[in-house]
Amino acid sequence: MRLYLASTSPARRALLAQTGIEPVLVAPGVDEDAAVARVASALGRDLTGPELVAMLAVEKAAAVADGAVTVDGGPVDGFVFGGDSAFEVDGVLYGKPHDPAVARDRWRQMLAAGGGTLWSGHCVIDRRRALDPADGGPGGAWRAGTVPPVRRVDTPGGGPLGLAGSVTDVAPGGSGMVAADDRVVAVDSAVLTFADDMSPEEIDAYVATGEPLEVAGAFTIDGRAAAYITRIDGAPSAVVGLSLPVLRSMLLRGFGIAWHDLWASEPRGTVDIHT
Repeated sequence: MRLYLASTSPARRALLAQTGIEPVLVAPGVDEDAAVARVASALGRDLTGPELVAMLAVEKAAAVADGAVTVDGGPVDGFVFGGDSAFEVDGVLYGKPHDPAVARDRWRQMLAAGGGTLWSGHCVIDRRRALDPADGGPGGAWRAGTVPPVRRVDTPGGGPLGLAGSVTDVAPGGSGMVAADDRVVAVDSAVLTFADDMSPEEIDAYVATGEPLEVAGAFTIDGRAAAYITRIDGAPSAVVGLSLPVLRSMLLRGFGIAWHDLWASEPRGTVDIHT
């Protein structure tokens, strides 16, 4: 059974690979800034952390699941996963800094606050072409017993946010999950505490590596910044790029699929599409 990753993120692919899952990478081609601007305009306000990551996760997954994409000569056949992350400090959402000066400034702000909340959005869409009747068709078996609990809604509505609008009341350090039709959307979060003795010289040295420039929040827990993070309250994998426990729960509770059902026997490549 295939898992399509609507991303070319090496970190997300590595997370899945270390658990025995080798996803099919498909670049979703989503203009994230345009998507955020569109939804914020419709709402008449800025998006919260949970809203932002949930909405973009859905956008990315849908771009692959519902787009005109073929893999290995055929259409998508399996589950499509889209994810997004954002780091929040004192009510301010931090995306990718891109510029060294911006990264240094963000690190000074994060250290002054002592830490922040990493929001991780997830969306899984069922695009299996051949379904076992025992699976109950799209939407699966809706099994109970895993965490976080899933809340099923009748339609993927919710105004400009769509189904993502039903899973945005997550508190820092918490998680939530909703399902409708052929998809499940979840938000997980982790509260991070930074070292209280990090010097300006250490900030400059870290920024000079280039590592923080293209990652949400200007740091990576699986890289050089790990030494500067003293505590994580939540799933460590959520800080890297996706919450493995939550993804497992989405597949099990939303579709009746066990984690080991996705273990791969051989690696696959990357497919680029434009939407």
